Amino acid sequence: MPDSPSLRAEQRWFADGLRSVAGVDEVGRGAWAGPLSVGVAVLTPASARRLPEDLRDSKQLTASRRKSVYAALVEGLPAWAVGHASNEECDSLGMTAAQRLAARRALAQLHTAPEMVLIDGKFDFLSDGDGSMPVETIVRGDASSKAIAAASVLAKVTRDEMMATEAEHYPWYGFESNRGYPAPVHKMALATWGCTPFHRRSWSYVDAMYFKPGRG
Repeated sequence: MPDSPSLRAEQRWFADGLRSVAGVDEVGRGAWAGPLSVGVAVLTPASARRLPEDLRDSKQLTASRRKSVYAALVEGLPAWAVGHASNEECDSLGMTAAQRLAARRALAQLHTAPEMVLIDGKFDFLSDGDGSMPVETIVRGDASSKAIAAASVLAKVTRDEMMATEAEHYPWYGFESNRGYPAPVHKMALATWGCTPFHRRSWSYVDAMYFKPGRG
């Protein structure tokens, strides 16, 4: 297993007197189909000590281990949520605005706003710059921050289940395995059947397939 993310960033804020720190991470940004999903995982000083030992960035976990970690997070976190921006919203708003929308939808599901939000990456896509939402950006945060790693697992498992459900309606596209990302089966289905209502048509390859005479 890769090295475990730490609580270094979270503990720094707890030491300053904060009682809740949330990690935020997204999944689905590079997909051709499906929603953009953003997870939020809230930690308190007490819950931070009860995180599963095998918590990692979702990309570093097998599917079965992700589900195990997901179950432990759902049971142990004081608050968590996943928000989505639909494929149509990704097309109409652009990816940055869609990411902000999905994150704010996730945060709106929480009963109490966290006192600090940790975001994976170097770009603050969440706040308006007015100080109303305290944000810290962390480069490679999904690998170094446990709160962000937890958010990545919550978002990944939730979105994967959504894509598996859509695969039942569109079995030729392999959504249950490729999750809407580029893959040979997915490309072949697009070339043969064209777009589904679940596709992001603003992507150039998908747009080209949408206008095929034999589109589905």
